[in-house]
Amino acid sequence: MSAEAADREAATSSRPCTPPQTCWFEFLLEESLLEKHLRKPCPDPAPVQLIVQFLEQASKPSVNEQNQVQPPPDNKRNRILKLLALKVAAHLKWDLDILEKSLSVPVLNMLLNELLCISKVPPGTKHVDMDLATLPPTTAMAILLYNRWAIRTIVQSSFPVKQAKPGPPQLSVMNQMQQEKELTENILKVLKEQAADSILVLEAALKLNKDLYVHTMRTLDLLAVEPGMVNGETESSTAGLKIKTEEMQCQIGSLSLHCTIDEKRLAGYCQACDVLVPSSDSTSQQLTPYSQVHICLRSGNYQEVIQIFIEDNLTFSLPVQFRQSVLRELFQKAQQGNEALDEICFKVCACNTVRDILEGRTISVQFNQLFLRPNREKIDFLLEVCSRSINLEKASDCLKGNMAAFLKNVCLGLEDLQYVFMISSHELFITLLKDEERKLLVDQMRKRSPRVNLCIKPVTSFYDIPASASVNIGQLEHQLILSVDPWRIRQILIELHGMTSERQFWTVSNKWEIPSVYSSVILGIKDSLTRDLVYILMAKGLHCSTVKDFSHAKQLFAACLELVTEFSPKLRQVMLNEMLLLDIHTHEAGTGQSGERPPSDLISRVRGYLEMRLPDIPLRQVVAEECVAFMLNWRENEYLTLQVPAFLLQSNPYVKLGQLLAATCKELPGPKESRRTAKDLWEVVVQICSVSNQHKRGNDGRVSLIKQRESTLGIMYRSELLSFIKKLREPLVLTIILSLFVKLHNVREDIVNDITAEHISIWPSSIPNLQSVDFEAVAITVKELVRYTLSINPNNHSWLIIQADIYFATNQYSAALHYYLQAGAVCSDFFNKAVPPDVYTDQVIKRMIKCCSLLNCHTQVAILCQFLREIDYKTAFKSLQEQNSHDAMDSYYDYIWDVTILEYLTYLHHKRGETDKRQIAIKAIGQTELNASNPEEVLQLAAQRRKKKFLQAMAKLYF
Repeated sequence: MSAEAADREAATSSRPCTPPQTCWFEFLLEESLLEKHLRKPCPDPAPVQLIVQFLEQASKPSVNEQNQVQPPPDNKRNRILKLLALKVAAHLKWDLDILEKSLSVPVLNMLLNELLCISKVPPGTKHVDMDLATLPPTTAMAILLYNRWAIRTIVQSSFPVKQAKPGPPQLSVMNQMQQEKELTENILKVLKEQAADSILVLEAALKLNKDLYVHTMRTLDLLAVEPGMVNGETESSTAGLKIKTEEMQCQIGSLSLHCTIDEKRLAGYCQACDVLVPSSDSTSQQLTPYSQVHICLRSGNYQEVIQIFIEDNLTFSLPVQFRQSVLRELFQKAQQGNEALDEICFKVCACNTVRDILEGRTISVQFNQLFLRPNREKIDFLLEVCSRSINLEKASDCLKGNMAAFLKNVCLGLEDLQYVFMISSHELFITLLKDEERKLLVDQMRKRSPRVNLCIKPVTSFYDIPASASVNIGQLEHQLILSVDPWRIRQILIELHGMTSERQFWTVSNKWEIPSVYSSVILGIKDSLTRDLVYILMAKGLHCSTVKDFSHAKQLFAACLELVTEFSPKLRQVMLNEMLLLDIHTHEAGTGQSGERPPSDLISRVRGYLEMRLPDIPLRQVVAEECVAFMLNWRENEYLTLQVPAFLLQSNPYVKLGQLLAATCKELPGPKESRRTAKDLWEVVVQICSVSNQHKRGNDGRVSLIKQRESTLGIMYRSELLSFIKKLREPLVLTIILSLFVKLHNVREDIVNDITAEHISIWPSSIPNLQSVDFEAVAITVKELVRYTLSINPNNHSWLIIQADIYFATNQYSAALHYYLQAGAVCSDFFNKAVPPDVYTDQVIKRMIKCCSLLNCHTQVAILCQFLREIDYKTAFKSLQEQNSHDAMDSYYDYIWDVTILEYLTYLHHKRGETDKRQIAIKAIGQTELNASNPEEVLQLAAQRRKKKFLQAMAKLYF
């Protein structure tokens, strides 16, 4: 096998599920390959990519003997490449929509010029001077296609184009882009100069009364076989793809089998033109609603606009954005001094509002502003719009419900009872609401005590929202449970407290929970309404934060902060702490995931919390955990090691732990003897994982020893430590913690198979009192930590090796092989590169060998023996002697590069009389690249290729 063929095969085997991409030069070698390729459902490369590749290769300049750059030679190779590009375009039926979308202006210009050339258009002759009617059909069609593209390109270049977001600056790429930009500008300049001629050519084409033809792949093949046939079959009336006169006149050569007219776009153009220049024979019945509205606006017939909008509330034909734009235009005219439009603005706004509520949207701010001072005329018009906007016989229950809720809300917002009765006595209101609902609503409105109409001023404070009546306590409690709007929650609670003073509404839902450390402070609030409101706002905010609905959580916390600021400095600080925690979570779940550093003010607030020394402020442990984890995750090691106040190290165990972790990370590059903090961190963790021994006398008088798993010997419990670690995601910090626990796991006396980890040498090698350490808990912790770290980054080879070692130590050999192979795959581009020797150490290879051996995959064992720095012939020969192998056996012989092992296989099969297997081994040993007389680099390359293929085959087997 040649080196090039081996590379090709290696590239193919590296992507077992994806067929190899066909290279451009292969189409030169096999004539029929192009048509086979284009017939595929999803050819790779795609047709437009092939056009680019063919033309790019055909236009490459050459260099002569004097090292001077010459134009591309006009040789057979380049002519065939250009012909191939034309054939691909013919396969696409010369569809400019496809070609323009995927090809740059220079490439498409080159392609169409080649079409002109092959269609026998004389070079240098102006197209406008040529008589299309006398030209051969394919020649005329090529001219039309080129000029149609020219006009389309000029028009397209006049549109603004959004610039692509620049990536990292690369000089070669920038130079290439600049060259292409300059080339495009030069082509556009020429096209614009010839624009008038192109228009005349296309206008002349409209006068043709004969069908034209365009080149197909077949006619282009005929040109390639015999150029003289151009005047024969390829230019006759039956050659190529027929373009009917009607189709040509419709699109000036769309060049597809069917006219590709975008009907929606064409209708939009017609509407836009009709608005600017109305047809003289148009009647109101023929006009679209769009045109009618525009004509009414121009003529000042605003009442007709209102009628169109009311009718549209039944059909929903006009987009909401269009209706809103009309209202904005009217508002602008009214603000310019036309006071007569104030009434029109309200009526149009009312029409839009009814449309909004029917479709389930909220009431707009404009409507609330225009309805601040209701009167009889406004309410009469609103009821008229509501009545004409719903067909009660055909309307769905959803539409009826939306309309009923709207009318009820309008009633609840009215102060004057006579206006309420205008609505409640209306036929639509009576139809949509049940008798009981109507009576209850009206009775409650009558009983309502008079109060100042707060609606006449804008709502500026949380306290300024007025309460409103409702139906019953049960419904209000249901709304209270569902709502996450702090303003609505307060309104509901005011109504509930107005109905009864005996209930504690913070107990309505057993899902409302607040930390016990806050309960005594909040439940100690004397005013029952304030107590309920603070409790519910905090509980709902904490729940929203838990389910990652951070926007609602922020609104709820902000409302609670505003409320407690006025009467409780203690609760104010509590809310500030909770809002800090919320901001940390928001950043970590948002931009923090992409690696964007948090804003400096957030880091300052975290420091401020850690340094806070306010007595009697209830503090949640999780806030301190999150703050320290936050500092570690964003590598604020300088603060944790040098700037953190001394009192914090004594009072806050998480700060102490964070300081030790940060200091250990900083000292890693230094010599081992200077790593004092690593020893301190080790001792802290050993204490946390130690058990307290207690003696208990049993009924028989004997004294037994009891081990308390969750001891208080350390600065925190093991479960607290694990919870804290699972808030970390900084790779080095996690690696340090994992390394420490792995070392702690390895120091036990009964350990058989050590687990390996990075930086394991920085920890002490022994523990004075081994009996005090709960090694079962340590083993569980190691497994949990590995599971967590791999959820953070499943491609960390060091963590994958630890997982593999754990499975190896627990005799789960297939799973161990899976992770050993995965560790190699992630750091070698799925074995396309050599696996670094610090990943596949001799210890790892030996463990992989043992796994294969215990799984009875003996041929795999022999191959892996080659991976060791010193080939283990003894183990390899012994494994090959095994006849009960559960692997592919002789199918793996192609992966053996050591001649000694292959010679042994030949001898072994000859001894056993296994002729077929012996021939396979002889064939493997006879490959020229394994010849011992080859240079060392050739032998190394042969070994590397076989390693790659073998490991990829193993990955398919164990992944």
